[in-house]
Amino acid sequence: MKALPVADPATVRRSVAELARAEKRALGLALLLHIAAAVAGLAAPWLVGRIVDRVGGGATAADVDRLALAIGACVLVQILLSRTAQNVGNRISERANARLREDFVSRTLGLPISVVERAGTGDLATRSSVDVATVGNTVREVVPTVLISAIQLVLIIGAVLLLQPLLGIAVLAGVPTTAAVGRWYLRRAPQAYLAEGEATSELTESLTATAEGARTVEALRLADERIRHGTERIARQWATRRATLALRTVFFPVVESSYALPAAAMLLAGGFFLAHGWVTLGAVVAATLYAQQTIDPVDRIMIFMEQAQRGIASLARVLGIGLVPPEPRGVAAAPPGQQLVVRGARFSYPGGHDVLHGIDLEIQPGERLAVVGPSGAGKSTLARLLAGIDAPREGAVSLGGVAVTALEPAERRRRIALVTQEHHVFIGTLRDNLAFAAPGATEPEMLSALLAVGADWYADLPDGLDTELGDGARQLNPADAQQLALARLVLADPHTLILDEATAALDPTTARRTERSLAAVLQGRTVIAIAHRLYTAHDADRVAVLADGRISELGSHDELVRAGGAYAALWRSWHGDKSS
Repeated sequence: MKALPVADPATVRRSVAELARAEKRALGLALLLHIAAAVAGLAAPWLVGRIVDRVGGGATAADVDRLALAIGACVLVQILLSRTAQNVGNRISERANARLREDFVSRTLGLPISVVERAGTGDLATRSSVDVATVGNTVREVVPTVLISAIQLVLIIGAVLLLQPLLGIAVLAGVPTTAAVGRWYLRRAPQAYLAEGEATSELTESLTATAEGARTVEALRLADERIRHGTERIARQWATRRATLALRTVFFPVVESSYALPAAAMLLAGGFFLAHGWVTLGAVVAATLYAQQTIDPVDRIMIFMEQAQRGIASLARVLGIGLVPPEPRGVAAAPPGQQLVVRGARFSYPGGHDVLHGIDLEIQPGERLAVVGPSGAGKSTLARLLAGIDAPREGAVSLGGVAVTALEPAERRRRIALVTQEHHVFIGTLRDNLAFAAPGATEPEMLSALLAVGADWYADLPDGLDTELGDGARQLNPADAQQLALARLVLADPHTLILDEATAALDPTTARRTERSLAAVLQGRTVIAIAHRLYTAHDADRVAVLADGRISELGSHDELVRAGGAYAALWRSWHGDKSS
């Protein structure tokens, strides 16, 4: 399994800059509103200091009341400005979050099938769920909070320096400790959170593979092996989470212990300066209140810094999808013919040996070819080469004289369709699920496609084609879901169909009936069937026997049975002593 790439810091920064540029005006407005709200919040401590000095100078109750009313007015203005700024910021965050999700979906759908299969479903599933959600939370909550807190902190420190420069140094008493532990944390956190995300992907992949292959695990008595494999992944995830927890157990206590330093330093310095007559009591009170006000923004920045590291790590994983080279665009024009030809094809998966050895095969337009052979013979690999999903390491696979992989992907899929035993029911109506294959299909065409594959169960649905399917709605059993996939194939109407055990989920009687119905509907189309039931081979025009990555026999069913070779032995063992 080859993991999907992770974006480097420069790519993450560029992505953030692009999001900011897209919301430049709205960000400017939000920034101005937050600054205005923070300035309004600075008035209260200064006015309290004025009250202290006025009272010490013999001010009347009316003077104090006016200053108190001014404090109330400033607080009200701050609330209104903050609320407006937050509303503007929330809209920005939601738009940015939507843009990130849409880009992720677009990039994911553009991934080559071979890349997705090599990466495994666990990594992609984790990125599309956990990482996307984490990035969404970061954009929605972390970024605005850190931005607001930073503005407040800068303005508070500036207010102290402006009010009384002598006391300005004291408000910075906690900076050395916070800066030192922050630098220590930031040097270690990014890689730690990336490792945690990777471990989560591996665990998801392990659990998904075990759950999806539960029957195989039980049949081959692999339960202990899968438990061991899952335990190892859990242990790795636990280790990575303990590593990030260790960083937090150092970071947060040190930061929180420094919160009291500015106020304590302010009182000590203020008392000294007051005793020498360098400052007034009101100035000391105001400066101390300002120092106390720094605790809240610093606390929020430090808390959300940890969440920001998670968000940055998740964003790097989400953006990594876009680093996968897209499926190559076609360089050849649409082929004039429909003959599918394989010449000297050899193929190996990354890091492995050849699984196909010099395959030569010509498939005529409209021919029905069955490919049979033992497990591991290379049947599914050959199907992938014929469909253009993978390219041969040596040799060529061509359609109408043009290399299959050189065709424009949309043109290739229009001409060649591969249906495997893996199928998916999308959340939506039955009509929506069928329309994926042919958006312009009419209702009679959809119903005809369902009938062609024997999916008469649709008549029992409460709302017919408009019945909701998928999670939280009507659930189709594996056989019905496979018939739905075949109905999509009928609607797509490609010239060449490759069925890789596409009826494996059906019982033998239903599968035979479905395949014969399909054959009638697809008359004149080229059909290549990877057969696990030999009646498929019996009904085909020709049969190719694949063994150890080579075609050992090729001919019609009757010819191969008369030849008395491997196919004849296979037919007799499957069908008894009958010869046809």
